[in-house]
Order: sequence, then structure tokens, then C-alpha cells
Amino acid sequence: MKTIYLSGPIMDENAGHAREWRVEAGRLFNGAFRLLDPMRRKFVDRQVDSANEIVEFDLQDVRDADIILVNYNKPSIGTSMEVFYAAHDLGKFVVAFSPFEYKDCSPWMARYCTKIVPSLEKAVEYITTHFSE
Repeated sequence: MKTIYLSGPIMDENAGHAREWRVEAGRLFNGAFRLLDPMRRKFVDRQVDSANEIVEFDLQDVRDADIILVNYNKPSIGTSMEVFYAAHDLGKFVVAFSPFEYKDCSPWMARYCTKIVPSLEKAVEYITTHFSE
């Protein structure tokens, strides 16, 4: 079973929104993939003693994943770093969903996301079509 890391804004994001799309992704994938949700850990942003742990656990999830699913709903330093690391350093397939039209996307996100689609549903459909076993 392939593994998908759920990348997207957490810091400065409404906690409900950061969790909501990840829960919906789980429902839509319906057990066809193993999902790695960084929100399963109970760290608090901006606590100096947990910052290195947050980053390292997230990077370990990226390393462990076969595919990265990205919620690109707003600029996010952490999300951008995960995308760059996954695509550039590890050669992973990165699928993003975004409300932005291509012309409004960061050139970095456009370059390092393998595919950008307009909705979570379209991203799930794309991944299911191309990566189901």
C-alpha cells in the first residue's frame, strides 16, 4: 500500500481548517492509501523546545511517504519547505490542490509540485487514478 503525506499549513491556520481537509482526505481515499497526518502529533507551534522536533518529524514523514498531497491554500513556509525537500531532494511525486490559478501560484510551488489541481476531490481522483495498486 502506498503512503501519502498530508502537507499543508498548520501554523497560523485555524486548527479546525488544518484538521478538516486532512479528515476529508481520509474519507475520500477510503483506506486505499496509508496517510501520514502531521497533526497526529501534539506539538505546539512557537515553543522553542519543540521546534526541532516538529521539523524533524515532518521531514521523516516526507521521507516515509511515496506521494506528497499538498493543500496549497495560502503561502506557508513549512509547506513550501516540505514540497521542495520532497521534490528536489528526494524526487517524490507532489500533488497539490489550490484555489489559485496557475498565474497566481508561486513560481516555486509551480516548479516543485508535479501537479496542481483545483480541489481536494480532484487531487484524490488524480492520485487514485495514477497510483492505486
